[in-house]
Formats: sequence, C-alpha cells, structure tokens
Amino acid sequence: MSTSLYDPLAAGYNDPAAARVERDRTFQICSDCRVCVRFCPSFKDLFRMIDDYEDGAHDAKVLTDAQHTQVVDECYQCKLCYVVCPYTPGQEQVWVIDFPRLMLRSLAIEEREGKIGMNAKLLARTDIQGLVATTFAPVVNRTNNVKFVRTLIEKTTGIARDRLLPTYARVRFSKWFRTRAGRGLAETLPARGTVALFPTCLVEYQNPEIGKALVGVYERNGIACDLPDGQVCCGMPWLDAGDVKKFAEHARKNVAVLAEAVKAGHDIVVPQPTCGYVVKNEYPDFLGTDDARLVAEHTYDSSEYLMLAHKKAPLDTDFSGGSTYETITWQAACHYRAQMIGPKSSDLMKLTGAKVTMIERCSAIDGTWGLRAENVEMAKKIAKPLMEAIVKSDADLIAGDCHLSNTAIKEATGKTPSHPLQVLARAYGLDDAASEHE
Repeated sequence: MSTSLYDPLAAGYNDPAAARVERDRTFQICSDCRVCVRFCPSFKDLFRMIDDYEDGAHDAKVLTDAQHTQVVDECYQCKLCYVVCPYTPGQEQVWVIDFPRLMLRSLAIEEREGKIGMNAKLLARTDIQGLVATTFAPVVNRTNNVKFVRTLIEKTTGIARDRLLPTYARVRFSKWFRTRAGRGLAETLPARGTVALFPTCLVEYQNPEIGKALVGVYERNGIACDLPDGQVCCGMPWLDAGDVKKFAEHARKNVAVLAEAVKAGHDIVVPQPTCGYVVKNEYPDFLGTDDARLVAEHTYDSSEYLMLAHKKAPLDTDFSGGSTYETITWQAACHYRAQMIGPKSSDLMKLTGAKVTMIERCSAIDGTWGLRAENVEMAKKIAKPLMEAIVKSDADLIAGDCHLSNTAIKEATGKTPSHPLQVLARAYGLDDAASEHE
C-alpha cells in the first residue's frame, strides 16, 4: 500500500472529513501538474471548476461538496493516471498521490452514507446474472435486442437501451472444462507444469471461447490447466458500487481457493485484464493477508505468462496447420496497461508472423460505467479516438484482451475483435477453441 491515506484497513478510511481533506490536497497537486488532463472527465472538469472560480484563486479548497461528487462519479477507474503520475509511491508523504484509490475511498464513503443507487449493486451480482442468463441463453440473447425489453432493462438497471450488450453462452466455460480437462495436452513438448485458471465472469458466462483458446494454446505448449472449484466474480463491480464489504467477501473466497493452488505449486493465469489487475493489486490491500499477497505474487495475465515461458524455452511456432494474419490492430486496454507488464499480447501475436499495430486508446466502458444511461454520451466521446482508429485500420484483424471493450468496438465500428489467445489458437489450427459462440 502506498500510504495509509488509501488503506481500506486503516483507521479513518471511512471518515468523510478526512477524505475531504485528502481530496483537497490531491486536487490541488493535480491542478498544479495537469499531466492527466487528457485522460478522463474527472480531470477536465476538476481543472475547469478550479479555473472558473470567481476570484481566480486557483485553490482546490473552494470546490463545493457537489463538485467533489462530480469528480468522483466521473472517474471510471481506468488507472492510467496512476501509471503516468510523477507523485506516486516513492515520493515524500507530502506529495504522494494515488488518485484512483482516493476515488475508491470516496465511493466507499458515499456508499456508507446511502448515496449509491441500487442499480450499481444490482449490476454487481454478476454470478447470479450469469447463472440465470446462461440457463436461458437463447431467449436472453434474442430479447436483448427487443426495444421494450431494453427499455425495461434501462429503467431497472440503468444500462442504456441503445448500447450493445455481450451475449451469453449456452454452455459455461467451467462445464466445458470439466468434460474435457486433460485431453489434448501436448506430448511432443517438455512438460512445463500446471497453471490454475481464474477465468473471470466474462469468460465463464459470456465468452467461453476465450477460455477454450487459452486451454488449447497452453496445452499445445506443454502447460496443463486446472480450474479450482469455488471461484466467484473478482468483485470489481462491488468496488465500482462503493461496497467494500461485498468486495472483500468475494476477494476472500477467491483467495482461499487460489492460495491452495499456489501452495500446490501452480501459478494463476487470468485472461481478462481488469480481473487480473484486481487480483494483483486490490486483493492484497483490501484483505491485508499473507495469502492475498501470495496469490497476487503468483498471478499473471494469460499472454504475460506465455511470453515469460517463451523466454525460458521457446513456444511452439509451427503454425503450418492453422490460419494466420498478415496484419493485426491491437487495442491495449487500460487495465492491461495499468498492470505495467508491457505489450505481451502484441509480442505473442507477433510469434505467428503478424505485423501488429498497437492502439493505446480507452473504450470508456470500465465494467458498466460506460454502459449506464447517464454516462453514455460522455463514454462515447472519450472512446471516439479509439473507434476512429479502428475504422481507419485496414488490418486483417482487430484484437483486444478485454471482452467488454471488444463489445464496445463491435458496437461502434461493426468489426468484431478477437482475443490474442484466439489468434494463437487459430494459428495452431485449434478451430474448436478459436470459434465464436452463437
């Protein structure tokens, strides 16, 4: 943890007055620096409100509580301001800044004061939604395009009626995995051990093909895959709703399961960047346990893990039996960049012989933030540079690690991105693992 100012386990974390003092301090330093003005509405509006104050004092302390709330609500936790901030940990306490953590602290206080709507908490129940939706997947997927149904969804959940939603799979990833676990493990390459999969809600319920591609590619390279029982949603939607207690409940359940896997000698592999970021960075701080730190230290993005394995012993680069692409445009999603692991997915796809062009632009989705009706116009404005770049791209394929971001790209451009592991699966000729579900 960078400082006790952002430590959810510290005394005073939920003190509104102390949080206000810290926001005043942070807002002033941010206003004097302004390196993050390009990132999100929080900074743009913060600086505008300070600059527009009638006496020209340029003092963050003049902002009203309502203006503070606006800044908090407009932060969608992309984490990129932390990546580029010159005042992150390592500085003296008087300067150290963690803007995303401060916004999470402020949301937690709002939640305790009853200021967070029920919509956010309803949307945070991803496992319940997923279990129900996959059970009735054909009906759910069809009705998601019916106007009156979407109007009802907007009224009950806040999700805008005109936004494209991810579809649900008929067969959940875990069910598929249990029926075929162990089959297909490469026998022609030296065994590289076993990894434990943390597939995430997006893979479990909405796009199991990403998980299938992961298993196929890993097994092709001599890496066995295990799927520990008892996993739940990473909990990030609860943090977005300011409910630290619920988030910690999810974190404890996952850490209990994943710590056992690590102690058995397995690393944890995550195919979705937001969930990987949460396990690596949020679990240790919000739980403060040795097991949470152990799990975080052994958690890897799925492409990151493969490229590390490639350094130790080259991966299989025989793609003669599959389909490859000459050119790929890859969106480096925000939470992928926030992990500060480098462009490992790009490096992985380059092994197939593709020329990969990277776009470092935000889709402004962040869970459900960019899907909610009150944020749609702002989100689309933020995402416009990304979508324009995708439209202009003449690459053979669009790729991206984040399934929600990929859905937003499909909505705005009509182009359907693939996960980097699906690119590898196709190159190996693992057609079943690379296909899209209906």
